[in-house]
Amino acid sequence: MWDEKWEPSRHLMDFHIAGFTYYDGLEVINELHLGTRVDLVGEPDNPYDPEAIKVMYHDKKLGYVPKDRNSQMSTFLYYGHGDIFEAQIQLVNTETHPERQFRVVVKIKDNRPGLK
Repeated sequence: MWDEKWEPSRHLMDFHIAGFTYYDGLEVINELHLGTRVDLVGEPDNPYDPEAIKVMYHDKKLGYVPKDRNSQMSTFLYYGHGDIFEAQIQLVNTETHPERQFRVVVKIKDNRPGLK
């Protein structure tokens, strides 16, 4: 039987944002800090990858979950289970190559009813 107490979110994955240099990241770069929440949004009509997941900060696209890491999470998003994920900036290093400046951590939330 499952333990019936609330638990903190658990680590699922972490990744550097793919394609950061090609999207809107520079417009909000000064707002992105450790712990900044970002949204993960499926992009099934993406012509290069039907499992693409874009990383959004408010209405700005920062880039993507790397293609080699997105398949399982894409399935959850496609079927409407995106509320189980929480994503936030885990690492900021603006002194390195733009594709490695921002790392995101994704955790699974404890969404069991009545356990908050």
